Amino acid sequence: METQGKPPPPSSQRGPVLHIVVVGFHHKKGCQVEFSYPPLIPGEGHDSHSLPEEWKYLPFLALPDGAHNYQEDTVFFHLPPRCGDRTTIYGVSCYRQIEAKALKVRQADVTRETVQKSVCVLSQLPLYGLLQAKLQLITHAYFEEKDFSQISILKVTFQYILIHFTNEFVLNVLGLSPRDLVLQFRHKVRFLYVANKVLFYISPVNRLVGALMTVLSLFPGMIEHGLTDSSQYRPRKSVSEDTGLREVTPPLDDYVSVSVADISNTNSGVGEEGRKLSGNHVWEAQKTDVPLSHSEKNCNGSQSSNGTGQHLKPPSRTSPESSESDWETLDPSILEDTNLKEGEHENMTSEQTEILSKESPTSESPPITVQPQAKTGHVVLVPGLISGLEEDQYGMPLAIFTKGYLCLPYMALQQHHLLSDVTVRGFVAGATNILFRQQKHLSDAIVEIEEALVQIHDPELRKILNLTTADLRFADYLVKHVTENRDDVFLDGTGWEGGDEWIRAQFGAYLHALLAAVLQPDNEKILSDFGTAFVATWKNTHNYRVWNSNKHPALAEVNSSHPFQGQYSVSDVKLRLSHSVQNSERGKKIGTAMVNTSRNVVQTGKAVGQSVGGAFTNAKSAMSSWLSTFTQSTQGLGD
Repeated sequence: METQGKPPPPSSQRGPVLHIVVVGFHHKKGCQVEFSYPPLIPGEGHDSHSLPEEWKYLPFLALPDGAHNYQEDTVFFHLPPRCGDRTTIYGVSCYRQIEAKALKVRQADVTRETVQKSVCVLSQLPLYGLLQAKLQLITHAYFEEKDFSQISILKVTFQYILIHFTNEFVLNVLGLSPRDLVLQFRHKVRFLYVANKVLFYISPVNRLVGALMTVLSLFPGMIEHGLTDSSQYRPRKSVSEDTGLREVTPPLDDYVSVSVADISNTNSGVGEEGRKLSGNHVWEAQKTDVPLSHSEKNCNGSQSSNGTGQHLKPPSRTSPESSESDWETLDPSILEDTNLKEGEHENMTSEQTEILSKESPTSESPPITVQPQAKTGHVVLVPGLISGLEEDQYGMPLAIFTKGYLCLPYMALQQHHLLSDVTVRGFVAGATNILFRQQKHLSDAIVEIEEALVQIHDPELRKILNLTTADLRFADYLVKHVTENRDDVFLDGTGWEGGDEWIRAQFGAYLHALLAAVLQPDNEKILSDFGTAFVATWKNTHNYRVWNSNKHPALAEVNSSHPFQGQYSVSDVKLRLSHSVQNSERGKKIGTAMVNTSRNVVQTGKAVGQSVGGAFTNAKSAMSSWLSTFTQSTQGLGD
């Protein structure tokens, strides 16, 4: 069946890539795994359909809903770690379909007119664009064989990736274009810079995951180091089993075994402030009903950080009136009693500060706003004492996507229950099925990418996220630079200013300025440019406390003022008016009324013009006819 010799066993080499998988659509069984190398379950065959329980949604993620409407598509998705390991599994899938009559070898299970399959790679590193570029070529070649039993090309591909993709991570933003995002959302792009319970919606999937991951790339270090704990969820088995789990859950008075790393990574997103005002606190009251013990066995092929198991008592109260649970408000100092002595904690912090002061850029150079490669020596990455994430000298990335806060670039319909799962505190997720968009009560905001529309449901949350004048200037500055020289197709996007990395640098500078402003004493006036209500609410979130618990000496070299602070001017009035008309409900109604009125005026003018013009034409014809008759009659009398 194979045309080439067997490659060396995958276990002989180590790298970030775990598996290459083929998912097909069976006319009776639906989406299923048809091939995996190495096998997803050790001891099974390459053609086994069996799946690890943690990865039961893999077929539905790799072969997305509604894929039959497109000839090809690309999917980025996240899988939960196996056996309690903490590292997210990153999936990249390339989908194609081919007419059955075009196949050279038509297998017995091919009963439809088209054959739909996806080739996907599972990795321990977020190598989205790099893997996509390779996988698209391999998928094309695999389909060109017109014989899906020829799997040797897949095994060779896996070995190639093992050799050329090492564990030395390189920031990869291939295919993620902030320019396109700014051009589409324009001044509303600043709204997207707030993490909350946010649902992105569009079809096909490649546009969905592209937009969502582009937003994440605006947060310094987020894609490289901030997603390692972003898919901690438990797949749903059945209603009866869920009920049984709740019945056998130990009472809250009992002790549970939980690692320090698990507790320390409990956090909330930057924009989680909206939850406290929306009145949705049900998950806070029920969150502790889920057992917290996990196995430390490593099943992903990576070395897990086996922290010392600690016996901690769950919260004694779970009042729905509290905006945050005891786990969420866990003071970082608890770690000093269980894992570190107070003196050791101070010594480690001072050592980190000393290292950073020696190896970080000098004060004469501008602060780094674009995350460099980890091995270039331009920045020092150290494990966060509490977050567990690899952090730079500014404390980036913020510990947003950790325990209970999910980042799911694409969600299958089978995962819909996660939006209302009591163990899920928040999410930034993408969906193509309209059922997700219809369930508006499950999210704080819906980003409709096609219409460049950001729907924030809670009026109080809209007030908190309302852009300040300085924020509007910032957004306008981005839009103007991105839209310059777009008439020249040869120069468009080739320069630094207005380019993708330039935009990321501007957002990085914005966030660094915000962090520096928070650290300043008597900073009320400075913070008002960023939004007093927003900053005040963000300070109540866990990810802020995690960031604020460490020292970040590099921020002392950052200007703590808003990049676009300044006196109010007439141009600000115009900018505010334009923004209000475009984004507020009342403004939209006024804008729609103005458009309808102008259209009616034009149509009425045309009608009046036609009537008046017709009258003048008739009068002119009548006058000409009368003059002609009069002239002829006069000439007749003269003769």
